[in-house]
Amino acid sequence: MFTGIVTDIGTITELDQQGDLRARIRTSYDTSSIDIGASIASDGVCLTVVALGEDWYDVQVSAETISKTNLDSWKLGKRVNLERALKVGDELGGHIVSGHVDGVAEVVAVEDEGDSTRVTLRAPKELARFIAPKGSVALNGTSLTVNDVEGCDFGINFIPHTKEVTTWGDVAIGDRINLEIDTLARYVARLAEMS
Repeated sequence: MFTGIVTDIGTITELDQQGDLRARIRTSYDTSSIDIGASIASDGVCLTVVALGEDWYDVQVSAETISKTNLDSWKLGKRVNLERALKVGDELGGHIVSGHVDGVAEVVAVEDEGDSTRVTLRAPKELARFIAPKGSVALNGTSLTVNDVEGCDFGINFIPHTKEVTTWGDVAIGDRINLEIDTLARYVARLAEMS
């Protein structure tokens, strides 16, 4: 489990397509405190550490994960949002995030509003019903509050701090973004279907 509070920005330094995709991510985390088999959310995708070095870790990404996320667009030098798994007693500053991406949203508008940036994204139709104004979503692993919703489109405001400590300062129209809907919204919708 994660909180959606990004704690590092990693960089993709190696990609090797074997049976699965193997990626090396450079990080500022103290890798001596990371175990082989640990889970690290990388752009919101829960990935398992399979190898470690002084300032990097490797993950293996299955074809299934690539088909459901934007990881097919990873390239050398790409910056990715990172978060280590939640430990008992950690502060829950964002919301409960599983690292299981539900789909990919597309950035359809980017507009500066004062010091903040308003980003409008288009969710896949089957996921749009789970997104509500003032509700939570995880986008590329970042816990965010939805400002408004119109059909499949929804808006998020990014304050300068968020743009500085995540990859959201680089956002552009056309970007494909990993979307994880709020777990609570998923269960409420399921209960409503069963009534």
